[in-house]
Amino acid sequence: MNPTAKWRQLALLVVAETCGMTLWMSGSAVVPQLADAWKLTSAEESWMTLSVQLGFVAGALASSFLNLADRLSARALFAISAAIGALANAAIPAFEPPVAVALALRALTGVTLAGVYPPAMKLVATWCKVDRGLGIGLLVGALTIGKAVPHLLNGLPGIGIDGMPPWRPVLYATSGLAAIAAVLAGVFVRPGPHLTAAAPIDLRFALRALTHRPTRLANFGYLGHMWELYAMWVWVPMMLLASFEAGGLDGNAARIAGFAVIAAGAIGSVAAGLLADRIGRTIVAGASLAISGACCVTAGFAFGSPLILTAICLVWGVAVVADSAQFSAAVSELADPRYVGSALSIQTALGFLLTLVSIGIVPLIEQAIGWRHAFAVLAIGPAFGLWAMIALRREPESTRMAAGRR
Repeated sequence: MNPTAKWRQLALLVVAETCGMTLWMSGSAVVPQLADAWKLTSAEESWMTLSVQLGFVAGALASSFLNLADRLSARALFAISAAIGALANAAIPAFEPPVAVALALRALTGVTLAGVYPPAMKLVATWCKVDRGLGIGLLVGALTIGKAVPHLLNGLPGIGIDGMPPWRPVLYATSGLAAIAAVLAGVFVRPGPHLTAAAPIDLRFALRALTHRPTRLANFGYLGHMWELYAMWVWVPMMLLASFEAGGLDGNAARIAGFAVIAAGAIGSVAAGLLADRIGRTIVAGASLAISGACCVTAGFAFGSPLILTAICLVWGVAVVADSAQFSAAVSELADPRYVGSALSIQTALGFLLTLVSIGIVPLIEQAIGWRHAFAVLAIGPAFGLWAMIALRREPESTRMAAGRR
């Protein structure tokens, strides 16, 4: 393998993934503005986020049961999906449709993102073998920055201004970035030498992710991680905004802090990838789960001190996603090589289905008892994931991970 070609392709995938994933939270970032402009109910505000999650689940389930990520060209699927997602996202500011139609467009955006993320992970796996944890860590870092970008755009001078920032530029900008992702994937990205032959449709394979114990434990770890991750990403920026405003500080500073907390996960993803390839996936994932679980319980107590809250949330932002790539890398190593794309699709579908519950629970707790205890319920996920990692490490087949380092 030509190392230069490998790292050039990984760099292209990182840029494309960053640009494509800006679509995900473009709606969530501007919910306060939309709520003011469109007079949204609290339920409609939540569905601006939940509709994307639901669309992604539908797209990922369809992809996994039809083995699309393993039967079609991964780069073509990535490119077409990113292009359709860009159009669906841009249609909201262009036409300002009724709320129900806007939610449907957000759901369609979620469906298309199921054609961006799992195929990108498969493409990374075609270039990385012994360093797969780092490769997928880089991709998850790109995803993390991409999802943080709308919060940055929402607070930049010229886009975000004092008071309530305009929302249309955020959606147009993220659609433009997704269009760039489509071009990069369709024209420049190539699969690596570890590409396997196209697999036939095998509906039984999706069930193997649940019946094969090592793969099931890796997926259990992922589910515990996902219970926490998206609820944290969606609601921590809102908690920061409320904390800054309660302390008389600038709202735009809170929006930049929200971007920094999410984007900090890129550091955790890359660092965890490097460590996991050297000391083991279960060790690194378990440590990340323990740190982020502790942050779930403690962060809310700093609500009255915005700067301390930001510092805690930055640590949380690093840890909360550091383990993500390791669950994906583990499944790619434990699953049948012919169906890696489908294995990753079913994993992400199950994880994002769970986020529908946790994202919905946090605002209910916040409305009932305030931000101080709103995130404690998320600690259930890291605790469950940590148990799964301990159990996976005891499995004989776990030596297939990280070149035997488990």
